[in-house]
Amino acid sequence: MTHRRTFFKAAGATFLGAAAVGRAGAALLPEAVIQTSAATQLPPPPPNGRPFLPLVTLNGWSLPWRMKDGVKEFHLVAEPVVREIAPGMKANLWGYNGSSPGPTIEAVEGDRVRIFVTNKLPEVTSVHWHGVMLPSGMDGVTGLTQPPIAVGKTFMYEFVLQRPGTHMYHPHADEMVQMAMGMMGLFIIHPKDPKQFKVDRDYGFILNAYDIEPGSATPKVNTMLDFNLWTWNSRAFPGIDPFVARTGERVRIRVGNLTMTNHPIHMHGPHFEVTGTDGGWIPKSARWPEVTTDVAVGQMRAFEFDAVAGDWAIHCHKSHHTMNAMGHAVPTMIGVDHRDVVQKITRLVPDYMVMGDKGMHDMAEMEMPIPDNTLPMMTGAGPFGPVGMGGMFSVVKVRDDIARGDYKDPGPYKHPTGTLASEYTADMPEVPRAIAPGSDAKALNVRKPSGHKGH
Repeated sequence: MTHRRTFFKAAGATFLGAAAVGRAGAALLPEAVIQTSAATQLPPPPPNGRPFLPLVTLNGWSLPWRMKDGVKEFHLVAEPVVREIAPGMKANLWGYNGSSPGPTIEAVEGDRVRIFVTNKLPEVTSVHWHGVMLPSGMDGVTGLTQPPIAVGKTFMYEFVLQRPGTHMYHPHADEMVQMAMGMMGLFIIHPKDPKQFKVDRDYGFILNAYDIEPGSATPKVNTMLDFNLWTWNSRAFPGIDPFVARTGERVRIRVGNLTMTNHPIHMHGPHFEVTGTDGGWIPKSARWPEVTTDVAVGQMRAFEFDAVAGDWAIHCHKSHHTMNAMGHAVPTMIGVDHRDVVQKITRLVPDYMVMGDKGMHDMAEMEMPIPDNTLPMMTGAGPFGPVGMGGMFSVVKVRDDIARGDYKDPGPYKHPTGTLASEYTADMPEVPRAIAPGSDAKALNVRKPSGHKGH
């Protein structure tokens, strides 16, 4: 068991906490690599240090390090960024090193890391290493464990990684605003023994959400729950890349949640095992099978499965989280005959269209004018027509002939003969229907209240 004295000795605590870097020291900092592309960037094998299988960050990238005197040195730059949420929409966010979320930090259990953080935001900031065991003075809580990182200043965090796991980093200064603007990233600590918890492919992403009015580009930071863009690594479908694997490979997906609500992540096709939490890896005897795992606010989950050939949807199972730019005040028009009203409206608005009286799938099929820099509510095209999704939705694409280490999108799945649902075209007898009960003058009509006035 690690007790307090050996923990701080192993962690290399100086009891000074996160330290400011002077002008002379700034000249010796490792390069701050910048990446502005929203495409998934495959990480190279580790150039030095202990070996590990690099994480593939969905629509993200891993931060390079410099090895100096046996210490892995990283350089994060907190700054305003422009992020493409999906083709057709960009957002003004805050992030790190040109992207939001920031780059994934990857190191190995037992490594000593030194992380420089330069503040190019218009206000103070800090970095909290969410779930990482380290000295209190390195924990990144402004005012409690360190002074704030002032505008234009650089701080240094240094600690030894005590155990492997899936973690995150984010500010603990003006947290509501800075996280609502997209400041977060993954922190992956690989096991010292590369054979431990071994998989063939390792993916990761962070759940985040924004409230951006149609036609605008900057999030409303005071929103508590009514977000209209639900994203994975600040990308919404159809802008989220697929998870690609070869049939039979062992695949791991790591998910971190820094939104304001929980997300039941559901994967079609192969069942998976929940293998990791914020607290570390779950012993094999304690793992449990699932097809949906709920990720609460501030939590991490890792799950693994053996890849089965096919195109398998993976998404949040809160249905509103798989749509874009949703207006929450839109009335339900199902069953309402408003053809007469349409004639009057079109005299004033010639392009007006009837929508919603039969459901909302029409929204996925029609291309209607929308404000600039706005995503359609339901979108995406598949081999059989509109997908009608948005937000937190992607596809696990598994093929027999994908080469090991190949992460390119293989295109639509070719279903073997006899395995594709199709229309039944034989003669159909008339289906008997039960008679609906009638209504009378004594029937009670109840109107459900709406809105929050008076609360």
